[in-house]
Amino acid sequence: MIQGGEEISIASRDYWFTVTSFLQQNWALIDPAETGVTIWFFGDTSGVFDQLAFGTAVEAERALRRNGFRRYAEVPDAHEAIPCPEPPFWPRAHPSGPIYSDGRFSKKPSHK
Repeated sequence: MIQGGEEISIASRDYWFTVTSFLQQNWALIDPAETGVTIWFFGDTSGVFDQLAFGTAVEAERALRRNGFRRYAEVPDAHEAIPCPEPPFWPRAHPSGPIYSDGRFSKKPSHK
């Protein structure tokens, strides 16, 4: 759970994004953690509103793609129209709460 007002240290700059509405994106960065990786979710103004833990970066990337995120570096057309949020990253509540960690906007993998 994201709380407090202290800066959140995120080392990665391999941005992922999904367009949520006109001129608004949700962003994600994947950082190493003690056990696996953490996906940090934040808005256009660098306010971190959620996080998810995964065992590996591959699992985290699959989850992001499954949920409509694209790697910013893989979408050159976006670079001119959508600037990446810059550090510092700060805790900031999302109007809908922790939308990814509570499962409302997370698609689980399908098992066939």
